[in-house]
Amino acid sequence: MSSDKVRASHILIKHQGSRRKASWKDPEGRVINSTTRDAAVSQLNAIRDDIISGKAKFADIAARYSDCSSAKRGGDLGSFGRGQMQKPFEEATYSLKVGEISGIVDTDSGVHIIMRTA
Repeated sequence: MSSDKVRASHILIKHQGSRRKASWKDPEGRVINSTTRDAAVSQLNAIRDDIISGKAKFADIAARYSDCSSAKRGGDLGSFGRGQMQKPFEEATYSLKVGEISGIVDTDSGVHIIMRTA
């Protein structure tokens, strides 16, 4: 079973506790350094609600708000197998059905919501 790959898109919001406090949209980390984890989670929950209710498309929101460089691809991370991502991210992705969106997932990078795409 170790060869089974998944494909996912995600939206990452970095915060004060993130291991790298800079991103493509905040290169000096000014916003990230002043963002608490709670604030990041609140923002992500609001975003998730908009996506699930159909008010917004996952890819559009990722392109605008995600702190990951995958934002330029609508949050698409491509395919990956086990052992390639941080453990909480991997476990969350593998537990989703295709098309499903996770709740809040915490990693060293920040907080994410993940949509499994394959």
